[in-house]
Amino acid sequence: MVSQDLSPFIKPLYTVPTVVKVFGIDGNAISEVTLPPQFLEPVRPDLVLRAYLSAITARLQPKGTDPMAGKRTTAISFGIGLGLARVPRVKGSLWPTARFAPNVVKGRRAHPPKVEKILRERINKKERRKAIRSAIAATAIKDLVIARGHIVDRVPQIPLVVSNDVERVGITSDLRKILITLGLWDDVERVAEGVRIRSGKGKMRGRRYKEGRSVLIVTSTIDAPVIKVAENLPGVDAIYVRNLSVLHLAPGGVPGRLTLWTLGAIEELRRGLFMG
Repeated sequence: MVSQDLSPFIKPLYTVPTVVKVFGIDGNAISEVTLPPQFLEPVRPDLVLRAYLSAITARLQPKGTDPMAGKRTTAISFGIGLGLARVPRVKGSLWPTARFAPNVVKGRRAHPPKVEKILRERINKKERRKAIRSAIAATAIKDLVIARGHIVDRVPQIPLVVSNDVERVGITSDLRKILITLGLWDDVERVAEGVRIRSGKGKMRGRRYKEGRSVLIVTSTIDAPVIKVAENLPGVDAIYVRNLSVLHLAPGGVPGRLTLWTLGAIEELRRGLFMG
């Protein structure tokens, strides 16, 4: 039987443009740029999720209890025949109180946390870099960006590439005007309306509010003023391109974050970042 090549008839699941427009901070297209090969990487949601779990669990600190917790007592069981449960009890008191057993007040824990418990998800370097490339490629696919819940009705293009003037913005109101001009402010308002108070005791531990994720601004320099300014807007993050990780590109392990790439960041990617 002669096999037939069906590749011309198979439509790829997602298509990424190879040449995109570069916009100025006034919203007008000023030039064009060819996307680096990182944007052409096949999207692997399973690998992105694994890299995300590896990065998020790296923050966890192993914890355990004192091996002698709940055991520093002279309590012994009184035995049978007294109409009392046979749990260890403190001697010399008017009404002997139980100690040591897991189900009594001031007793030991039945299954305390152990330091040797494996908390971290391990991942190879090449897998992690491939996951980052996959997350970068997902930022250029409009369907995945919409699937994450971002509002892109007024965004002129996905992926959105702007001039390096954005990196020099040092005032929050100026950054707000730029986001409005580029059609990104609707997504920032979506996050602002969704800020909510956390349930539970985390409210008392420095994490009172839960906030979603909106626009990610990728810069070409580590000391760009916009990195500090972006912290003032709900859900907006700014990161140096060499510090990119799956935590920024795919919050929650879901690829397709709405990302604003500066022209300088695109040129940094062209030098082979995350391609090893």
